[in-house]
Amino acid sequence: MTGRELINEIIAHKSPGKIPHSIVLTTEAYEAYGDRLLAEYRNEQVMRDLADKTISKAQAVSLAIGNHLLYVSPPWWNWNISDGSFGRENPPAYLPDTVGYGSYSEFFAQIKHMRERYDVYILATIWGSHWEKAYFSRGIENFLADLAGNAGWAQALLDMIIRKNIVMLENFLAAPEIDAVLLGSDWGTQRGLIMSPECFKKMIKPGEKQEYDLIKRYGKKVFVHSCGNILGIMDDLAELGIDCLNPVQPECMDIAFLKSRYGAKMSFYGGISTQDTLPFGSPGEVRAQTKKTIEAMGAGGGYITAPSQEIQTDVSYENLRALIETAKEYA
Repeated sequence: MTGRELINEIIAHKSPGKIPHSIVLTTEAYEAYGDRLLAEYRNEQVMRDLADKTISKAQAVSLAIGNHLLYVSPPWWNWNISDGSFGRENPPAYLPDTVGYGSYSEFFAQIKHMRERYDVYILATIWGSHWEKAYFSRGIENFLADLAGNAGWAQALLDMIIRKNIVMLENFLAAPEIDAVLLGSDWGTQRGLIMSPECFKKMIKPGEKQEYDLIKRYGKKVFVHSCGNILGIMDDLAELGIDCLNPVQPECMDIAFLKSRYGAKMSFYGGISTQDTLPFGSPGEVRAQTKKTIEAMGAGGGYITAPSQEIQTDVSYENLRALIETAKEYA
């Protein structure tokens, strides 16, 4: 069974007898550990593609260590804000300009090459979508004040972001190589939501629905990334029909509860502590928690083995290797 087939089975809540994994690092961790990982898990095809610059170093490491899921970055957009007063006015009298980045021809050529060479599940990642894009423009304190005190203007900004996102999504969703899209917006803190559940339902949820519905119309799966404790909107995410939730931080939410309450409605991707065990535990403790998490979350399908955030350099190479090797035992 290929990596693509395996994750499709898992997302469908089937039990193929294997658990896929996707272990991703930060930019700094790829610089610190990338060459060592590429040497230890050497794959000649991967090394040729890296030398030819048809894949990035992060993608090369991901393929070499046997990840079943591969991140790709489609063209997207950023704010084009030169006036510093935009973050100070209460609220500004206008909506900001935007600027696109990335090459569609290069992106389509890259994912075509990946699909021809590697039997992996291809996930188009959009970090900072919608809620995060809004507060990136204003600063988080200002935008939280906007939500409470200038709701009309805040809603206009959120709606503008969704309109822009929809256009950008439509530009690449028809590509047959893409299996799913990850939309990232951190709605949670360590203890609960950043905004109230009522605010999420009224101001953020409708835009999320537009994006998810569009992705599904193209036959792709919807992955959602949100850090923190988002129990207050889990029913909303289930209602919206997300296929997979990431990163599932065990310090913030009880993963056994998530599996029992929502495991029939969505899959989970993450859950192995990057706040405690991976940076501060021993390799043996990393192996033990990885096994415990897989056994808790993997029953009946619906789980992709992964850390609860990207691996940072506070995680030792020995602990990273223990994570990889344990994940491979179940794959």
